[in-house]
Amino acid sequence: MILKNKFFHSVLACLFSLALDAQTTPRLNYFDLREVRLLPGFFKHAEDLDINYLLEMDPDRLLAPFLREASLPLKKESYTNWENTGLDGHIGGHYLSALAYMYAATGDRRIKERLDYMLDNLKQCQDANGNGYIGGVPGGQVIWTEVQQGKINAGSFNLNGKWVPLYNIHKTYAGLRDAYVLTGNESAKNMLIKMTDWALKLISQLSEAQIQDMLRSEHGGLNETFADVAAITQNSAYLELARKFSHKSILDPLLQREDHLTGLHANTQIPKVLGFKRIADLSHDEKSAEAVKYFWDNVVEQRSISIGGNSVSEHFNPTDDFSKMIHSIEGPETCNTYNMLRLTKMLYQTDPQGKYLDFYERALYNHILSTQHPEHGGLVYFTQIRPGHYRVYSQTQTSMWCCVGSGMENHAKYGEMIYAHRNNDLYVNLYIPSRLDWKEQNMEVIQETKFPTEANTNIRINPKKPTSFSLFIRKPGWLNTNPKVSVNGKRYENFQLTNEHIEIKRTWRKGDSVSVELPMEIHTEQLPDKSNYYSILYGPIVLGARTGQESLTGLQADDSRMGHIASGKQIPLRDLPVLKAEPNNIPALIKPIASKPLHFTLSDLYIGKESLQMELEPFFGIHDSRYMIYWPQATAKELQELQDKMSRDEIESLALNAKTVDKVVAGEQQPESDHFFLEEGSNAGAFGDTRWRDTKSWFSYTMKITPETKLVAIKLLADSSPRVTEVMINGKTISTLEDKDEKTLIKTIRIPLPQDAIDKTKIELKIMAGTASTSHKILEVRTLLPD
Repeated sequence: MILKNKFFHSVLACLFSLALDAQTTPRLNYFDLREVRLLPGFFKHAEDLDINYLLEMDPDRLLAPFLREASLPLKKESYTNWENTGLDGHIGGHYLSALAYMYAATGDRRIKERLDYMLDNLKQCQDANGNGYIGGVPGGQVIWTEVQQGKINAGSFNLNGKWVPLYNIHKTYAGLRDAYVLTGNESAKNMLIKMTDWALKLISQLSEAQIQDMLRSEHGGLNETFADVAAITQNSAYLELARKFSHKSILDPLLQREDHLTGLHANTQIPKVLGFKRIADLSHDEKSAEAVKYFWDNVVEQRSISIGGNSVSEHFNPTDDFSKMIHSIEGPETCNTYNMLRLTKMLYQTDPQGKYLDFYERALYNHILSTQHPEHGGLVYFTQIRPGHYRVYSQTQTSMWCCVGSGMENHAKYGEMIYAHRNNDLYVNLYIPSRLDWKEQNMEVIQETKFPTEANTNIRINPKKPTSFSLFIRKPGWLNTNPKVSVNGKRYENFQLTNEHIEIKRTWRKGDSVSVELPMEIHTEQLPDKSNYYSILYGPIVLGARTGQESLTGLQADDSRMGHIASGKQIPLRDLPVLKAEPNNIPALIKPIASKPLHFTLSDLYIGKESLQMELEPFFGIHDSRYMIYWPQATAKELQELQDKMSRDEIESLALNAKTVDKVVAGEQQPESDHFFLEEGSNAGAFGDTRWRDTKSWFSYTMKITPETKLVAIKLLADSSPRVTEVMINGKTISTLEDKDEKTLIKTIRIPLPQDAIDKTKIELKIMAGTASTSHKILEVRTLLPD
């Protein structure tokens, strides 16, 4: 039963003090999410939509994988999409977390009933399993027995033939933790501890080398959740478990301040770093804490774009080449930013630097808020940066992607960083309309603001009795002038101004109010590689422009495995506007539209020799449309040369894309899993950000074809080593590829599709190594229409 009011909060305060007792002393404390309520505005609207999304989902369908694996009767069939093709149960874990956050954030009883229902059924699963385990991993009993016995066959996204089972169960661990920490549910705590004891037993007979080998498979932030269990229970055995689940091939380079991130699957790594930070704080490990800061600096300052997102096709691209970001239709992934915000929150608490809040605000408004449709609440996986492309939205009954799971959480936790406190001093970090019920100080704080529509905020202080403390209002990095401050309607000059805060120290009485003007200016941001692409911002708000609504294929996703990708026509970059201006003159080309707040006109744009204007608006408001948020730039002298280059660069790739029926990038996690990848004796790797897979035995994909499909294209790395590759369709060899004394080069081999395969809708394409040989490094496989 959930405790209420002051007693409830005293219990949670005790819980949090235990959780923090052994760790690095935080320099700031966050408020319990139950103490903050959003008031009407962009974020409250998103929260309300998320409540509807959560209630539209069917808990019995989410529970089906857990019940099946516990040999209990199913109440309904499982959801489809990722939920019945190998990642069964992962959304159920996210759903627990989202419900816990939403109940804490709103107190909505309907959400509480859902949470209790999920937990009651999961407890039945745990009881039926009899060993502490809860999970929906298909055939989990077999795989976990194999792992316990030391039989480990790990790849980047598989473990013993299953799709990232450790990543999958991490969502359950995190959901149970959140249900306890955010709502005080004792049953969730007991289930969490029992499941952690199961993990202790799972690896009890494994060597360090075996565990590290297993951790090559994506495993989410298991080290973080195990560290959280150590903090909750004060049991050091769980902290040691967290250390064992820390992937050294990622941690060790960070400890040496070495950047080995290019080409790695981004959201596989970020949760590991969250765990490094949590363990570092609990064990006073300053060296690891510094390694985490190095990671954050690298990702945010060298790999993130203006909206705060990072990665292309889910992988870290080179810091000196963002060309794939511009050309790809798989831009920054929502899950990455979800986890980077979690990491930022952890870092700011122990090292409250302004750069952390600047990033948090930027990513919150421009990426996270933008990934929810403002009408039906659908959630976004990839936010394309490619000019003139668009985004796809989930549907509650069809779309079970990872970014749906993290997305349901994102819009339930907007209140967590608005305020903080140190002793009895109050910090206002974000300008979001909200009410804080600061129970320890018997004080209500109300922030009324229309930011960013209006560049100011007003804060009312309502203590029960006069109270002396300092109010620290964040001075954002984008603010270029000294803020104007008023107290109780009168200009106020007696404040301290630092690089990061406006400090007002006084005795506060009920009804006191503070108003701060936060004037915003237009400025630009170049891509991190310093190529000639610019994003336009107004204060922290990224501005975008709508470019059309044609060919929005799959705008609301079905349950197909590739439904999260916006697969409609790609507009050639040569057919989109170029800014003809010196970079430092771009802000002068932007004029506000008087009748439309936060809307502007952008001039001096050219398509060929034709000039035009575009209307700019906050990117978070652009939906159901193609758009631009980065513009190519050239001076008048460079314009024709740039347009010619854009045309040349894309002729071949766009022609190939137009003929492509289906495509797999070998060694790239999501495309391979979406094509039901199977293998024996294969290896994946990367040189730079180009990924490959080879094999001493075989690997295969299930690929789509149509009656018009005529060709299979194999893109490979040819080199001087003797390699032989057999290409098979539906069990029959259709080509044998050999190299003899060739220089290393990338080439594409096109092979006619057998006639007996063409009348099907899908084929099994298998890559086999020749006798006593290793296959070529395969880069990409496509099925193609004829030339």
